[in-house]
Amino acid sequence: MPPSLPQPAAEGETETESLTILAPPDAAGQRVDRFLAASFPALSRARIQALIAAGAARRGGAVFTDAAAPVRAGERYTLAPPPAAAARPAAQAIAFPVLFEDEDLLVLDKPAGLVVHPAPGNRDGTLVNALLAHCGDDFAGIGDEKRPGIVHRLDKNTSGVMVVAKTAWMMARLGEIFATRRLERTYLALAWGLPSPAAGSIEGAIGRDPRDRKRMAVRASGGKPALTHYRLRESWFGAVSLLECRLATGRTHQIRVHLSANGHPLIGDPLYLRRMPAAAKAVPAAIKARLLDFPRQALHAAELGFIHPRSGAKLAFSAPPPADFQALLGLLAGPRNS
Repeated sequence: MPPSLPQPAAEGETETESLTILAPPDAAGQRVDRFLAASFPALSRARIQALIAAGAARRGGAVFTDAAAPVRAGERYTLAPPPAAAARPAAQAIAFPVLFEDEDLLVLDKPAGLVVHPAPGNRDGTLVNALLAHCGDDFAGIGDEKRPGIVHRLDKNTSGVMVVAKTAWMMARLGEIFATRRLERTYLALAWGLPSPAAGSIEGAIGRDPRDRKRMAVRASGGKPALTHYRLRESWFGAVSLLECRLATGRTHQIRVHLSANGHPLIGDPLYLRRMPAAAKAVPAAIKARLLDFPRQALHAAELGFIHPRSGAKLAFSAPPPADFQALLGLLAGPRNS
């Protein structure tokens, strides 16, 4: 006997929020997740398991959380998926520093801690939400619906200069500039250890780390070509370096991955600094503690330059590191050991 058809939703439920079915006699003893997946083919079994674990499944009106429980014939089973998130981000009044703005583009100094665009875990409160409020309704249609105007991004905890397109025409032009690398990008990075030589290049293809999908890694195969130029600007205690990094390519986490792979992970990096660096032994205890407690990667997009696609003017923007980064520099410069 085939499973009965989904029944109308009970009072207080809506058809869009819940799916309900009466278990027939021949379903008795089946795993409940397998039974519900066969009954509601629009939902994958993995999705049903997640809903059960989240308390969004009921049997006879009572919540159950065991996906492997046997089906009870004659019982009424209900799944209540949460409402789908809105495809288009909402405008939110979030302040951010504007360095330049015209009818085509906007250049800003992104604060550390501000996510660029909505994603799982950060559905709102992002730069895109702020841009929608700042630029108005027309901005929503510029490029990707969830990432309007975004042609490049900085990691959540990386601060500094970014450019955003305000028109579809400029979105295409800026995309070409980034794709052909006709721009200058300079970052400041505080890293452990002293690179040798003091100026040089790090080249290595970057791809997803096969052992940890949240990380990127230098890959012998399967990665995308990446090249980072660096120069030592200052050093302290023979153990800490302020590096100026210039990107020849723009891969995810590029500077963080290249410096870590070269033995010089960024101070505070939550992904690529996994243990006490050997260089930390040379740093006085009080300063070492502050460096080890820094809550984010010490990386700042200091400069951005390109030719304005419409006016032809050469644009160059810079922003000083934020207060927390400056505080580390001040701490290091106090004893002044180089």
